[in-house]
Order: sequence, then structure tokens, then C-alpha cells
Amino acid sequence: MTFTSIRRHRPPIHTLPNQVSPIRFIPEWEKQSAVLIAWPPGHGDFAPWLDQVEQTYAAIAAALSQRETLLIACLDAAHERRIGDILANTGADKNRIVFIRIPYDDIWVRDTAPLSRLHEGRPELLDFRFNGWGGKYECSDDAALAARLVATGIFGRTPRVQVDFVLEGGSVETDGLGTVLTTSRCLLNPNRNPGYSRAEIEDCLARTLGADRILWLDHGQAEGDDTDAHVDTLARFCSEHTIAYTACDDTSDPHHAPLKAMEGQLQDLKQRDGRPYTLVPLPIPKPIRNEQGQRLPATYANFLIVNDAVLVPVYADPADSVAIERLAPCFPDREIVPIHCTPLIRQYGSLHCMSMQFPEAVGVSRP
Repeated sequence: MTFTSIRRHRPPIHTLPNQVSPIRFIPEWEKQSAVLIAWPPGHGDFAPWLDQVEQTYAAIAAALSQRETLLIACLDAAHERRIGDILANTGADKNRIVFIRIPYDDIWVRDTAPLSRLHEGRPELLDFRFNGWGGKYECSDDAALAARLVATGIFGRTPRVQVDFVLEGGSVETDGLGTVLTTSRCLLNPNRNPGYSRAEIEDCLARTLGADRILWLDHGQAEGDDTDAHVDTLARFCSEHTIAYTACDDTSDPHHAPLKAMEGQLQDLKQRDGRPYTLVPLPIPKPIRNEQGQRLPATYANFLIVNDAVLVPVYADPADSVAIERLAPCFPDREIVPIHCTPLIRQYGSLHCMSMQFPEAVGVSRP
């Protein structure tokens, strides 16, 4: 399937039939009850760099537990004890940490945990199908993660709604007003929902997420990204009026042309009242490569909005300070907290990918 030519054949904004939806997909910046992370096991993909990765996890856990409840998925009692020992001297608030012993294949809970919505004012947890990012990886435990999480009772009476459609949380962004921002490279990829037309996919987003406007991005992908261009590595709503996005001014960088094309599409997008969005370019770091020379997908767009703060991935690169300086005005009432995330991108994800927030309406209780 060729995606570079899609923009010539259709507008980047698709407005669905005008009707008031009883469903609201909750944006990340609204008050949260908890954030979920899954701690990397010693035998997993991060094993060669486990100490470095756990240092990053510890910094994230401290920042999160100081602000809200932190749910930590772990494999068993021994794993839980290890994590507790690591967090003992990090500033993490142990009174706000809840361990959940549950099996998982990978730690990227953005794509395997349930998404939160309001349906006629009541919270629900959406359990979309997960197929290992288009059949790339074994995922039987990840595919069952959302159902198993809800079954623990951690979310009280909030019901789980099963959806027979492949969708990962990192592939969709919302303004909370019915607009969904996504990428054609991912959602229209036949490795997710073969046989579905674009119209059928848009209908699913309308029925499940209450979307009445779909903003399609047809260009841009971080090298090394194995998600087929998840939007949370490329462009993010900071508010209903502002989008921060990955940009590249270096004409010698392979990212330059596709990200410029994406920037052009973003400039064409309009808010509901017809005004353009306020666009905030985030520089891309200089290439970070693994031992095989493969470039890893480092972007600053993979930030996480939490209560009173925004956790921003940084990579010991001069562009770190530029990204932080540009993001700060987007969140005037939140502290910008940089988190060293180079260890995370060794497995092709970053800060937003490894976390999932739950809004205040989704109550959290100890199982």
C-alpha cells in the first residue's frame, strides 16, 4: 500500500455526519486517578541493559507516584520485591504505589491497556484487539492484558467494553471534543484490520471513541519505529487548540522530507471554528544507534501529561533543552520533568509508549 500519494486524493480532515455523540474519548490533560506501567522483567528484551532501563523506570515511578496513584504491573512476588527494593531510595511515594501481578509479553502498555471513555457521562474501559503491532511479535498475554487488569478489580465497578477491532492507544490522539488525530500508515495498514475500508475504520472510531472529526496524517515516521507510525511519536494535542509535532530542519537527515510533508498537512488542519491550530515544532535528536547501527526512534513528542506535570523524554542531546523550552509554554500550569529515555528506545519505544493514564472518572482501588 502506498501512503505518500494519499493526500492528493482526499482531504486531511474528514467530518462525519453531524450528530451529538453520547461518547467522549477523554484527553490526557484532564485530571487523572492513576498511571499504569509494566516493569521490565530480567529475562525480557531489555535484559542486556536492565540496570539502565530500571534506572529510567525508577525515575518515572518517582515522578508519577509523587503526583498520583501509580499502578505497577509485575510478574510475581519476587519481581515485586525487586522493584520495591529499587524504589526504596528514589523519592517514590510507596503509599501511592499499587503492584499488580499479571502476565505480559512486553512493557508497552500504551497499546495493550484499555482506553478510557465516558458513555452518557459514565466511565468505561475499551478493550480493543491487540495483534502485536500488525503480527510482528508474539502477544498472547498482551492481548489479554486489558481483560485481566479489569478482572483484578483495580478499577472498581468501571465496566470493560470489548471491541472487535485492532487499535493501539499510541495510534490515536484526541482533543476531548470529538476530534481524533491519527496516521494513515498505521490505521489503514492491512496488517491491522484487513478488509476494512477507510470509511469503515472511521465509523468504528465514531462508534467507540465518539469521533466526529478525523484528522489524517499521511507522512512521517521515526526511523526504527516498529508501530507503523504511531501518532504519539509524531504529533500530540497539548490542548484543544495546540499540537506539538516532530520536526527536522537538517536537510541531510532522512527524516527531513517526510516530516516537512507532515508539517504541511498540520498547517492545513483547522479547528472546529475554522482557525488553524497553534503548532509547536519539536526538534528531532541527532541519530542514536544500536550496536547493529540501526537508528532508534527518539522523539520528544512521546511525552506524558500527568497531574501537575509533563514528563518529557530526553536523550542527552543538545535538542533536549530546545524541546523542553518549546513545550513549557504549552503547559503553563504544569511542571516539565525531563526523563532520560535512551535506554527505552533500545526496544523502539519511549515514555508515552510505556505508560497509560486513567482519568479521575475511572476510580482506582486496591484489589
